[in-house]
Amino acid sequence: MALFASELHLVFGRARTWVTLAVLAGVPVLVGVAIRLSGSEGGTEGFIGQVAGNGFFLIVASLALSLPFFLPTAVTVVSGESLAGEASLGTLRNMLTAPAGRSRLLAAKMVALAVFCLTATMVIWLSGLIAGVVLFPVGDVVLLSGTTVSLADGLLRAFGIAILIALSLLGLAGIGLFVSSLTSTPLAAMAATFGAFIVLGILGAIPQIDVIHPWLLMYGWTSFADLLRDPPYWDAIVRNLWIQAAYLAVFYAAAWARLTSRDING
Repeated sequence: MALFASELHLVFGRARTWVTLAVLAGVPVLVGVAIRLSGSEGGTEGFIGQVAGNGFFLIVASLALSLPFFLPTAVTVVSGESLAGEASLGTLRNMLTAPAGRSRLLAAKMVALAVFCLTATMVIWLSGLIAGVVLFPVGDVVLLSGTTVSLADGLLRAFGIAILIALSLLGLAGIGLFVSSLTSTPLAAMAATFGAFIVLGILGAIPQIDVIHPWLLMYGWTSFADLLRDPPYWDAIVRNLWIQAAYLAVFYAAAWARLTSRDING
């Protein structure tokens, strides 16, 4: 627990982490103010088009808008720095000589990354809720299936969406942790992790190789919308979670193999 607490302090003690969370918190505010000033429903369909009529949808719209870029960028920065950052500062060698050992250190870093993923999505959730209540009327929620539920039920579903998106980011966090174990240069680890994310996105956009699309990291990320149906569609959600678990298991194992056999110079 002391090691885990130390990792949390390391992640959330950095100024860049708080700047990143502040940027994420600003997404719902920016979207809400833009729609409010436009005097319309955003001129588009989907969740954004429903924000002006019900501020609840600002939560879901903000999470959806943050998922393709802002949230993955935040995860690549934090995960890429997890091991490489300490190696560059020369503190990793001292940590690996502690009684906790390399395996526990890696596990603590992965759990800290998971906490960051959840914190990032919940910051957007909370900011979206506050901005939605302040800027727009809030009431019962009409789901994608046409069913009307209470605001409390809608907020619970939105909370589930935030958790689901956080879990969807764990596969990318695992990739970042592995890349971070390969180098002692944080910027290189961040760039390589984000590069891997871009490559996976490009592969997902090529129709000629659609046979591999269901196995790509981001294929099931949009399944969170199925929580806004009555009843929720669980098939795509469960498949997405299995894919994330598979990516996390493979790259965490690779990071463990690398860290336990690595000659640490920094």
